[in-house]
Amino acid sequence: SDLLVETEELEERQEYIKIVRENNDLLLQLISDILDLSKIEAGKLEIINTEYDFNKVTTELIALTRGRLGDKPIELITKIDASIPQVLYGDASRLKQICVNILTNAVKYTKEGSIIFSINSVIKNDVCRLIISVEDTGIGIKQENLNKLFNKFERLDLKDNITIEGTGLGLAITKKLVDM
Repeated sequence: SDLLVETEELEERQEYIKIVRENNDLLLQLISDILDLSKIEAGKLEIINTEYDFNKVTTELIALTRGRLGDKPIELITKIDASIPQVLYGDASRLKQICVNILTNAVKYTKEGSIIFSINSVIKNDVCRLIISVEDTGIGIKQENLNKLFNKFERLDLKDNITIEGTGLGLAITKKLVDM
């Protein structure tokens, strides 16, 4: 922001504004993750079940993910089970948080190729269980690192991924939310 104040050239200022916004988003995400993790560990995070519009939630998730792709040569492929009812009962904000964390990782660790976002369902006795999966052509995870995947503050292969932003909280929070 100091550079923004000192710069008069419009094009350069716009670039600095973009950097400030990106860093602002990263900082807000970090604060949100730390607060969520603190609430989960203190047993204070509540799952608030209400009726929600499934199509609206998936549309928002897909739009957000497309926005995060930027100019990367990645195809986002979506496969949504048409038999999923439009109105579901659950915590839509936590569902979105889980999906965003997984999709964001797919975008971060995929340079080119595709990301497949699938939502299927099992409906039994008026209960719809969602089966969500994300597949990508990213760098993958070494077999010996799989047991570290959901550890707090764990960033796998950090020396190889030093340019990829993150704190190692997203998947730890995601696992705890899924468990809840």
